[in-house]
Amino acid sequence: QVQLVESGGGLVQAGGSLRLSCAASGRTISSYAMGWFRQAPGKEREFVATINWSGGTTYYADSVKGRFTISRDNAKNTVYLQMNSLKPEDTAVYYCAAGKVTSSRRYNYDYWGQGTQVTVSS
Repeated sequence: QVQLVESGGGLVQAGGSLRLSCAASGRTISSYAMGWFRQAPGKEREFVATINWSGGTTYYADSVKGRFTISRDNAKNTVYLQMNSLKPEDTAVYYCAAGKVTSSRRYNYDYWGQGTQVTVSS
């Protein structure tokens, strides 16, 4: 079992930055692909970014490409999401997830965190 805990969310003005962290416990995540998803009120959970086990391959949703960066530190069992140039439409609960393959599909992820709220004011 892998337990995931997100942190780093908060309230930020449009144009600002936040860095989310996802700390894993229970098992090393070094063999897992990791992903970030988000869910805004009244909307389905959507893909944000994913990274393979080594950190050598990353994919992003078009809506965040060029603004967000996913990274990982396997020695610290932690994954990060650096979010720059934030927009009000980025407001959502952000979740990290661990799975066997890099994917934008939720069903490919086996473990999920509880989420952290990100609110971007205009």
